[in-house]
Amino acid sequence: TQAHLEADAGKNMHEGNHSKVDLNRAGTPLLEIVSDPDMRSSDEAVAYLKKLHSTVRYLDISDANMQEGSFRCDVNVSIRPKGQEAFGTRVEIKNINSFRFVAAAIAYEVQRQTEAYEDGVYEQEVHQETRLWNVDEGVTKSMRGKEEAADYRYFPDPDLRPLIVTDEMIAEAKIMPELPDTKVKRYVEELGVKSVDAHVITSDKEMAYYFEEMLDNGAVPKTAVTWLTSELLGRLNKAGLSMENTPVDAKTLGTLVSKISDSTISGSGAKEILDHMMENESRDIDALIEELGLAQVSDDGAILVIIDEILAANQDKVEQYKSGKDKLFGFFVGQTMKASKGSANPAKVNELLKQRLG
Repeated sequence: TQAHLEADAGKNMHEGNHSKVDLNRAGTPLLEIVSDPDMRSSDEAVAYLKKLHSTVRYLDISDANMQEGSFRCDVNVSIRPKGQEAFGTRVEIKNINSFRFVAAAIAYEVQRQTEAYEDGVYEQEVHQETRLWNVDEGVTKSMRGKEEAADYRYFPDPDLRPLIVTDEMIAEAKIMPELPDTKVKRYVEELGVKSVDAHVITSDKEMAYYFEEMLDNGAVPKTAVTWLTSELLGRLNKAGLSMENTPVDAKTLGTLVSKISDSTISGSGAKEILDHMMENESRDIDALIEELGLAQVSDDGAILVIIDEILAANQDKVEQYKSGKDKLFGFFVGQTMKASKGSANPAKVNELLKQRLG
């Protein structure tokens, strides 16, 4: 694997029978990473690209926005029949800007080259060339012949002075932030997060930092995972938002989740508060709990008053329960929660009902 420092070039835009050249990004520093030819499928290539994409984002080398051209892929494809040592003719597919298109372009080009080989026209149809991926038609099309290294006419640029890489520069470059794989290992081994959840969270740098700030503000790891990946992300997706522009900051959500753990509010109450914050500016959680009347009741006396009323109004079901119909316990829990308008602590309700029912 090699890394080349280059300057970005202009961008050709083809419209009907004419083309335009966009020079807005010309001269922008460009890092080209050239991998070895050791990938054997589109799945491997996409997995490699996703890992690279995540790494450069965590290192703050680039925002790696594929739609804006900050992260692009050139794919070199060749086939090699079983038993043959040498690779076949290499074809380069230029400037693919999505992982899905990378997979599709590789699949098409492998099929094109394989069919040419099987039909006995490989030498006539497969040339060392640069091709483009046509998204609309789902095919690659020839762009230009591919030059050999000697044809590039490399020469030293007189405007570029030699860059001396010092030991201090190397030492500074080695100081890196925690990368995704290390985070996954720590989340699983130290925080008890499931591997699949750890991979989801670390797949996005902003999400990983958000998660850790939630923990810094009192959220329990496993509960934080649920509220981040399910409750918050679900609402963001529905609203067409992302982690970068979420209206609910990590400190506020972390505090909200901590209120569930210490029984200040119930899970349903917390969801109501989250819905409120999605539509309004994040505010003090304690003030919102009071304003919306969502404080959870954990006082034994207050809950027992409700339970006694429920049992008195359903004596027939009490007798059925005591005669062996255990499933009626859920009925009593539901009626108690309904009577308390969801404010009773569910754990307390279960505990006190068991005491009353014997």
